[in-house]
Amino acid sequence: MITRTHEQSGDFSARLKKLGAEVIEFPAIEIVPPTRWKELDQAIEQLKSYDWMIFTSANGVNFFWQRLKERGKSLHLPPSLKVCAIGPTTAHQLKRQGVSVPYVPKEFIAESILDGFKKARMEGKRILLARAKKARDVLPKGLRKMGAEVDVVEVYRTVRPKGGSKRMKKLLTEEKIDVITFTSSSTVSHFADLLKKEDLKNLVKGIAIACIGPVTARTAKERGLKVRIQPKQYTIPALTRAIAEYFSPPKPI
Repeated sequence: MITRTHEQSGDFSARLKKLGAEVIEFPAIEIVPPTRWKELDQAIEQLKSYDWMIFTSANGVNFFWQRLKERGKSLHLPPSLKVCAIGPTTAHQLKRQGVSVPYVPKEFIAESILDGFKKARMEGKRILLARAKKARDVLPKGLRKMGAEVDVVEVYRTVRPKGGSKRMKKLLTEEKIDVITFTSSSTVSHFADLLKKEDLKNLVKGIAIACIGPVTARTAKERGLKVRIQPKQYTIPALTRAIAEYFSPPKPI
């Protein structure tokens, strides 16, 4: 079971099917625009005043450029503005917009971004952080401790799709699922909320829980889910390989 949005499930689904898996797409989240654009619009007007811009997901990239188009602004970032992407997918999306990405952290989490910035002089630097409405504060807090001025702007929201709890319960009780995949904390939270009136642990008993990285895994554990699959690299290809390895028969000694 893939719990990503329909729009983002394609590559993941194709990779699993290529390995012979039967894929059930059950989006636990929807990506929607912010309730208000005021903060982002203000940031767009003063892009030249920032030293760095940080994107934490491909969704942030897509919505940011969508807003640039809607505002009739140049689709090219100021040459003085350096860009950081949290992972290869986000970096790829930026490169499609013609943006060079000088910094992609070794691990695709906020803590790793901070490790990289510790080597630079951040005192007095202005940073624009474009992200989802609901997100951890590790990154802005860490950058501010380094002396940077950080503006956090909401470029999209993650919401739970309406309905679906009956279908979800039916799939789980009929034991049609071998593994449930989570690619963000939001997918975990919305999945758990969908079944809040049921015995979540009982419904997923015997089903392997696969999480893309440590932050998502931590949220899953907080919700009472036992994480059995987690790749060393926090990407869809790595998660696919980890799932395949988990279900592969043991090699003969």
